Amino acid sequence: MKVIKHSEQVLKTALISKNTQLVKLYENLESREKCLLNEAFQPDSVLFRPITLHSESDWISSHPEPTQDFEQFYNDPYRSRPTPRKSAIYVQPIGSFGDTKVSTEDYMKWLKDYCEAFYYGLSVKILEPVPVSHTGCAFRVNEYTCNLQIHAEDLLKYLKKKKPEDAFCIVGITMIDLYPRASWNFVFGQASLTEGQNHYIQKTV
Repeated sequence: MKVIKHSEQVLKTALISKNTQLVKLYENLESREKCLLNEAFQPDSVLFRPITLHSESDWISSHPEPTQDFEQFYNDPYRSRPTPRKSAIYVQPIGSFGDTKVSTEDYMKWLKDYCEAFYYGLSVKILEPVPVSHTGCAFRVNEYTCNLQIHAEDLLKYLKKKKPEDAFCIVGITMIDLYPRASWNFVFGQASLTEGQNHYIQKTV
């Protein structure tokens, strides 16, 4: 087992930029917003908790990626940016989320509130739930778990067709297992970020 914990200096190096545009944005933040950002540098902060890797098969261990600080992220030419005409996150529930309609509505309200807080400045719109049969997606029964699974690539195509004009992105969520191709056992989620299309499909647990 391995624990990844970054020092205050490492976090400041990664998060603080001398870029004049970013400095100006920071100066225009409200005092509460600045307080939240400063919280990130504290050793006991809840924003950047230590990450525990339980085995070599954990994602971080088995899929090493180059590091990226905030300025690199900000200047990435491929980063999707909201615009006044495309500033809404649409959430498409797929399949059932509980035994009653009330539980589904409660879950969607919680998800909407969370997304609007996390993606500050963007509106979040919950679309009417659709049954799996309406998506026209391929599916299978996993030979090991005997669980129903939906083909993730097909779901991305379905979401692309449903993406409204004012959408920054459209996110599909489901309680049903996903698989990206026949050789894979399952996948937690999948996204398409090319050609200006932002579609995500995520299995909730």
